[in-house]
Amino acid sequence: QVQLMESGGGVVQPGGSLRLSCAASGSIRLIYSMNWYRQAPGKQRELVAAVTSGGRINYADSVKGRFTISRNNAKNTVYLQMNSLKPEDTAVYFCYVDIWGARTRENYWGQGTQVTVSS
Repeated sequence: QVQLMESGGGVVQPGGSLRLSCAASGSIRLIYSMNWYRQAPGKQRELVAAVTSGGRINYADSVKGRFTISRNNAKNTVYLQMNSLKPEDTAVYFCYVDIWGARTRENYWGQGTQVTVSS
């Protein structure tokens, strides 16, 4: 079993910054990718940023140039640095990991952390 511990959400004014963290623990032999998704009220969950074990990074067009995803492999932790935040970035942000566990390939979602951008 794998546990994901997210932190870093909160309320920030437009133009501000927040940093999200997601630490994975448990039966992990290999992490294929670590990802951040978000879901705004009344909208579908969408991929925000992803980083693979090989270091390949992808961003949603809406966050390119403002958000930065990074990963600490030694700590099985992924970060999302969010700068120049806009009201439309308001959402619940979820960590998602794709791993090789004790015997099989598995994936897990975090519990979500609220990000609110408002003046």
